[in-house]
Amino acid sequence: MSLRSTNIAKIRGGDFDVLIVGGGINGAVSAAALASRGARVAMVDRGDFAGFTSMQSSNLVWGGFKYMENYELALVRHLCVSRNRLIKAYPANLKEIRFLAALDEHSPYKPWFAGLGSTAYWAIGTFFTKPPKVYSRERLHKAEPAIDMQGVQGGIEYSDAYVVDNDSRFVFQFVRSALNVGAACANYVELTNASRDARGWKAHLTDTDTGETFDCTARVIVNAAGPFVDALNDQLGIESKHQIVYSKGIHLIVPRIVSNEKVLAFFDDTERLFYVIPMGPRSVIGTTDERVTEAVTHVEDEDRDFLLEQINARLDLPKPLTVDDIISTRCGVRPLVVEKTDKSHTDTDWTTLSRKHALEVDPSDSFVTIFGGKITDCLNIGEEVCAAVTELGVRLDKDRRDWYGEPPKATAQEFFRQARLMGLDKLRKRASFETLSTRLWRRYGMRAFAMLEAIRDDPTMADEIIDGAEYVRVELFYAAKTEMITKLDDFLRRRSKISLVLGREVLQDADGIREACELLFGDDADRRFDEYFSADVREQAAGSPQGTS
Repeated sequence: MSLRSTNIAKIRGGDFDVLIVGGGINGAVSAAALASRGARVAMVDRGDFAGFTSMQSSNLVWGGFKYMENYELALVRHLCVSRNRLIKAYPANLKEIRFLAALDEHSPYKPWFAGLGSTAYWAIGTFFTKPPKVYSRERLHKAEPAIDMQGVQGGIEYSDAYVVDNDSRFVFQFVRSALNVGAACANYVELTNASRDARGWKAHLTDTDTGETFDCTARVIVNAAGPFVDALNDQLGIESKHQIVYSKGIHLIVPRIVSNEKVLAFFDDTERLFYVIPMGPRSVIGTTDERVTEAVTHVEDEDRDFLLEQINARLDLPKPLTVDDIISTRCGVRPLVVEKTDKSHTDTDWTTLSRKHALEVDPSDSFVTIFGGKITDCLNIGEEVCAAVTELGVRLDKDRRDWYGEPPKATAQEFFRQARLMGLDKLRKRASFETLSTRLWRRYGMRAFAMLEAIRDDPTMADEIIDGAEYVRVELFYAAKTEMITKLDDFLRRRSKISLVLGREVLQDADGIREACELLFGDDADRRFDEYFSADVREQAAGSPQGTS
């Protein structure tokens, strides 16, 4: 909490080049890119960082294979290049993963034709990944015996990538990068109003946790409010050519149902793709695709039952999955970009809309709006925002591209050498899908060296704080000091994925949850514990209704 207080103090009465509203992936990359180039940056979010759409993704970083059917080849090329760039920049955090697609009577394409498409997709992506394969019915069954082969004609296998930890943790790395070079970033701070004069913007802000109000000034405002960009523009009187429409998607997290470290892809009964995605000891099933008119959504019984019905029909499991197998859920909206003059996105064809983004610059009001966006395209968004802010008169230093990516390979090798010499991975008390040293390096990079030192001094720092959480005590000490954890959900859902893989009921009675609260919140531990476990489960799963990320 002290780090958050320090940043609020910087924002209170501060004068900035750029004020960014929204701490999801768009806001986080914008803050990191601008601050690294010398801009005086403030970023606020009325919820937690990555507290809304940016914590509800499939964790996939992909080039848009399905967009090829609408011949959006330029977009596919753009996204594939972006995907490749991210994989190179984040070798520990993003991994290539194989997609194994079973094609049955619900598939719009025959295996041979899908194979041609996957080969073209591979070529458009500059052959960066492993080559695709086409499977006969027999070879597909051998590759994944869990697939129910009734009606299946064959399949294809191709590559994209995924975020190993979780989406919100990945977003926070950009927040951390912005903080490291002087940006002032604060969660649970809402922009309640803003006015403009010849000198720039005066923003009126409220700390939604304490109720305190304060002001700051900025030459430029960047609207990175995700699903809420239109509402913020309306509030501030900003005209735009684009607007957002919403597509709701849900995921069900269940115990691991296949041992294969691949994403299984299927067409549901409506010929829409859904996946089974590995998440350590769990599997993630989803997503659905439903037009909605509100940004705040929940998992309804029919959503859940539909996905269970679809997956049970396509996998040959020892026993069908039921509601009792669901550990946790994800539910969010994709903010899809349309032009206000385009009325063609009807209820029958709106699902063809792609996840492209649009940037609008308003020179008269020194205002930038980011419509849409996704993790795959995040580096491009950061660079485009820098170009837009430059256009609005803010002078920036040369881009050295030091605002993203992991430390050099030699630094990683030195970390693993030190971890090996101290026997770090032998200190573990529980089997895991990866070693502790691998996990610490992926999550913390350079800061992981200080964690090694803490574990050398006290080996209990390598103990899991909550059984099965894959989160050790030293991480908790680090999080309490450096990750602006204000509420328990920030820790359990966004800085980690603990509440996804363990579930609410298990956590409430877990050994270590009280210790975690005490380390994170001190004297405020009991209140934060009660606040979390008395909150509405549906709202926690959907994200804060007040979030702008």
